[in-house]
This record gives sequence, C-alpha cells and structure tokens, in this order.
Amino acid sequence: STMFLVGLSGGIASGKSTVVAVLRELGCAVIDADVIARQVVQPHSKAHQQILQHFGTQILLENGEINREALGNIIFSQPEKRRLLNSITHPEILKEMLKQVLKYFVLGYRYVILDIPLLFETRGLTRFMKHTVLVYCDPQTQLARLMKRSGLGVAEAEARISSQLPLDEKRKWASHVIDNSGDWESTRRQVLQLHTRLEDSLDFLWARLAVGTAVAGLGGLVFLLIRHFIS
Repeated sequence: STMFLVGLSGGIASGKSTVVAVLRELGCAVIDADVIARQVVQPHSKAHQQILQHFGTQILLENGEINREALGNIIFSQPEKRRLLNSITHPEILKEMLKQVLKYFVLGYRYVILDIPLLFETRGLTRFMKHTVLVYCDPQTQLARLMKRSGLGVAEAEARISSQLPLDEKRKWASHVIDNSGDWESTRRQVLQLHTRLEDSLDFLWARLAVGTAVAGLGGLVFLLIRHFIS
C-alpha cells in the first residue's frame, strides 16, 4: 500500500473550482496543472527562454511575461506551432508536478489530487491515476451558469461548450462522478463521501519510505515512485 494519485477534471462552468475549494478545506493535497503551466513560463525560466527563441519577442507583455492571448492566437491556427509549444512546456510541467507529488509523498499523504482541465481529452495521464474524478453538471445548468458567469449570449456560450469534449462523454471515462447540478450542500456532501472513501482505502507508508530512502537514495526513490504510478 502506497500513496496514490487521483485525477480531477470537469468542463467549462461545471463547478470544478467549487469542488477543489471543498477538497482544500478538508486538507487534501491538490496540485493545479493550470497554476504550474503559468509558473514554468515565467521570465528567466528555461521554458520562457525557449519560447522566445521560437516565437519571438512580439508575444511578450510590457512586464516581460508571455502574452497568453497572443501566443494562443498563434498556436490555434498553426498545429505545428502548438506541438512545438507543448514539446517545450510539457516536460517542465511534468517535472514540477512530480516534485510536488514527491513532497506530499514525504509528508505522508494518502493520496494527491491532480487538477488537470484536459485530463480526459489528452488521456495520456489517466494511466498514472488510481482514480479519476469528473465534476459533472447537466447541459442546461452548464449553459445557464456559463452565460451568467461570463455575460455571454446563448450562441457564444454554446460555442464555447461545444469546443470541449462533452461532459456526458467524459463521464464514461471517470471512475467517480461528482454531480454539481444541484446546490452547494449537495456537492459538498458528495465530496465528503469521496474523500472518506479515498482516505480509508490505504495505510500510511512511513516505514517503507524510510527504508527506500536509506537504501536507494532520492534518485532511486523517484524511480520506484514512477514505476509504482505506471504499474
């Protein structure tokens, strides 16, 4: 028995941030892939320098940070540029995620939640997850919430929703579903139930961690941890 990974995802206006807030309130370890993606391209970082080499300084804001909208416009119309950007950022994102996973592993957490918006679209990371969780809401609720939140008309809101994999499709791939179609209390109860289920499923790993660190060193521990997550 060791610590395990839980992949969390949702859709636009499905309420994933609400679920994450409850999980953090419960003291759960949550790694936000979006936050890391912004961190790894900060000025003076390795990824920042590589992006400038390939995309030029016209994508910079006045403070030296990357203009995400300008870069997004480039890669949206040029798939080869999108693949290039991914080849630069993805290794750095994964490296930072692994560092944070190791931190929580050392601290003795039973599980770590990886908040990944495109978890079910890319599918590549799902094989590392012991469990996958989808924050779901029905299509009518999703549309109404997006229109209210963003001030969009029906056509614009529907276009944004249709640009993503439908929640009903993602639901087929998730091992757990939190239905956020109702009120906050209903969602909170479901999150508490899921947390209890996951928290009770495994024991802590202090003894094995100590032995593994002493025998193999940190490098060996990383290797063993990666192998465990893959298997």
